[in-house]
Amino acid sequence: MSVRPLPSTNRVQESAIHELDLSLVIPVFNEANNLAPLHAEITGVLEELNLDYEIIFVDDGSSDESFAALTLLHASDRRVKVIQFRRNFGQTAAFSAGFEFARGKWIVTLDADGQNDPADIPKLLEVMSNGEYDMINGWRVNRKETGLRKLLSVTANRLISRSTGIVIHDRGCSLKVFDQELAKNMRLYGQLHRFMPEIASAVGARVGEVPVNDRARRFGMSKYGAITRTPRVLLDMITVVYLLTYFSSPMRLFGSMAFFSGSLGLLTAGGLAGAKIYQGLLGGWEAFHAYQIGNRPLLLLAILLILVAMQFLMMGLLGEMVMRTYYEAQNKTPYAVRSILDSRPE
Repeated sequence: MSVRPLPSTNRVQESAIHELDLSLVIPVFNEANNLAPLHAEITGVLEELNLDYEIIFVDDGSSDESFAALTLLHASDRRVKVIQFRRNFGQTAAFSAGFEFARGKWIVTLDADGQNDPADIPKLLEVMSNGEYDMINGWRVNRKETGLRKLLSVTANRLISRSTGIVIHDRGCSLKVFDQELAKNMRLYGQLHRFMPEIASAVGARVGEVPVNDRARRFGMSKYGAITRTPRVLLDMITVVYLLTYFSSPMRLFGSMAFFSGSLGLLTAGGLAGAKIYQGLLGGWEAFHAYQIGNRPLLLLAILLILVAMQFLMMGLLGEMVMRTYYEAQNKTPYAVRSILDSRPE
């Protein structure tokens, strides 16, 4: 049996020349019973829009009959494309693969569990067609979740909005619309799919938000949104805040911490030395010699703070070198161009 090799990135980019109007990217992980009803809903909605579209299902290493169900959908509908992972890589990797293979002018993402309502897609596309935004994020106003999950989600969204300065009410909603150029230039790792509005804003994309419907799951249980992922999300949030604020100049972060730590260490050591000198001025050499600071914890703290400051300074210098390697080795630019109005010949 011959195996056809996967297309390379260059082939994918070349195929994007033959654009479709719309690509739907749907990560799938053990959702065999939800796939056929979801496909029927999607086709029913999109047929009325008279668009040339494709549906890309990314099987993220499912262990149930999901791939068999996707194979049947592919056989019955030429617009269905299926990408099967060798193992479970996570929702972020599934979105990334879907973006790479998508050929639509606009790219819509949604979950495979049926909780996102395909009937909301026209509403998001209508807002997108105005040209005001490069990305539209769905906002599940009336969420069908337990009180604890809802509380954690609201708290996390507020914390992330305050940390990044990008106000989005529902980063966990998978129903989103992207401009093709934006989606294909987003680099997603870890659990960064939750921070796609921030990643898009980092390259100057305009991000909007539209209220959408939230529905109860028909079959199975949630796989991607477990509460146990909260620590990972918090760590990814720190990564995103760093990338948004200090990636192009890491010395600003590490240099500031070095300055604070070093200043505090020098002030502490200086205070101890000043106290010893003051005792000497009051009582002479014997009082100066008797006033001990070598065995005091404050002196150890001062030395530790100064050493930590030196480490932060070295980390800042290394970060600057890595950042320059990132840009220069890959011929990347530290800017993103939205459009160019060139001069016209006479």
